[in-house]
Amino acid sequence: MKAVILAGGFGSRLSEETDLRPKPMVEIGNRPILWHIMNIYSKYDINEFIIALGYKGEYIKEYFLNFYAINNDITIDLSTGDTTIHDGNQPKWKVHLVDTGLYTQTGGRLKRLKKWIGEEEAFMFTYGDGVADINLKELYEFHKTHGKVATVTTVRSPARFGRIVYNGSQIVNFFEKPEAGDGWINGGFFVLHPKAIDYIDGDDSIWERECVEKISNDHQLVGYQHKGFWSCMDTLKEKRMLEDMWNREEAPWKIWTK
Repeated sequence: MKAVILAGGFGSRLSEETDLRPKPMVEIGNRPILWHIMNIYSKYDINEFIIALGYKGEYIKEYFLNFYAINNDITIDLSTGDTTIHDGNQPKWKVHLVDTGLYTQTGGRLKRLKKWIGEEEAFMFTYGDGVADINLKELYEFHKTHGKVATVTTVRSPARFGRIVYNGSQIVNFFEKPEAGDGWINGGFFVLHPKAIDYIDGDDSIWERECVEKISNDHQLVGYQHKGFWSCMDTLKEKRMLEDMWNREEAPWKIWTK
C-alpha cells in the first residue's frame, strides 16, 4: 500500500520556521516532522511514499538525496572519494518526490498524483504536519468493512478547526470552519479509493472543503474515530509543545519503537 503525503504548502502560520524551509522539514527532536509521519506509517509496513512537493520542495529532495549522510555516522576517504556508512539507519522506504506546483491547492496536488497512485488499490493520504498514535491497521480494516470511497480519521480538538457531524459511522456534514463549539474534526490520515480523485476538479480544488464535502454529500465518506493522541504543527506554540514532549521522552506518536 502507498501513502501520499502533502508537503507543498506555504505554512504561513508557522512563518518563524517556514520562511527558511517547508513546514514538513521543520524539526522535532532534530528530525523533520515528515520523518516522524513516515515512521508512523512504516510501523504498519507501509513503506512506499508519494510526497507532493511545492513550496521549497528542493529542501525535501536534498534531505532524501543525503538521507544516509544526515542520519548516520560516515567515513569519507578524501583520497579516493569512498564513503562508508556505519551502523546504517536504513528504513525500507521507497520515496517518490513529485513537484505538484507552487500554488496548487490540496485537492489539486492529489489530482496531479493520479498516475503515481494507480487505479485499483486503496491508498493512505495525509498532511505533512500532523502526528498521532493511530493504529493504521485498524483504520484500514474499518475502511474495508464500510466499503466507501473515503475514510477520514476524526479526532477531538478545539473549535478553531472544522467540525464533522456523524450519523452512526456515516458522515453527514463536513464543515471546514464551523460555529463555535468542540467536536470531532478532520485529523487527516485518510484511506481513499482512487475513485476519490474523480471528485477533484483541478488545481484550485481544496481537498478538505469542496472535495470532501462532495464525497460526503454522495454518502461515500465515513469517519474513523481516533480517541488517542493527535496534534498538528500549525503554529510555533504547537511546534514547541511537540518538541518538549519529544525531549521529555513522552511523545505518544513515537509508536515505531513499541
